Amino acid sequence: MEIKDRILQSALLLFTRNGIKSVSMDDIASDLGISKKTLYKWFDNKDDLVSGVIGGHLCRVQGECAGITGVAENAVDEMVRMMEWAKRRFSEVNPNTVHDLRKYHPGAWQLFHDHKNQYILTQIQANLQRGKAEGLYRPDLDVEVLSRLRLAQIDVLFDPDIFPHDCFDQPRVQMACNEHFLLGMVTLKGHKLVNAYRHVTEEE
Repeated sequence: MEIKDRILQSALLLFTRNGIKSVSMDDIASDLGISKKTLYKWFDNKDDLVSGVIGGHLCRVQGECAGITGVAENAVDEMVRMMEWAKRRFSEVNPNTVHDLRKYHPGAWQLFHDHKNQYILTQIQANLQRGKAEGLYRPDLDVEVLSRLRLAQIDVLFDPDIFPHDCFDQPRVQMACNEHFLLGMVTLKGHKLVNAYRHVTEEE
């Protein structure tokens, strides 16, 4: 593996595990067993490194999401698969990571912000349209409004003032909000499908 890729991979793992603020360039160099001089050969400073890590991570996320969409049997299946994927992803992330990104690294935060407002928004809208066409989501759904509401939830889920990290872990918050959103959109046909995927039996 090229040294630059190794640096990005090491930094991502350390940021994910410990948060961004608490990880220094010394920590990354030590983890890789290289000198800081070698580290600075590839990245001007920590901010430059964080942007590189986030940019690469978002590209991988898009690839994983495209893979889920490609194999999903229908819109509900896609949503359920995305929910499980998000649960796994966020169970590995230190809750301080998003806060650190927003507060200390505006360039990298802008990358995430653009990803959210362009790629994720488009994905949400496509899923809503697909679900309506398949008869699994209510035909009267306002796609433009609900897709942006869903987008706004992403910021809320990471807000420590609303969900303090010492009381709420991210997988729990993600699943509760995602299920609430999904169940509010589905038709009776879609609801039965959600229950089937979740292995839930309800009395009618």
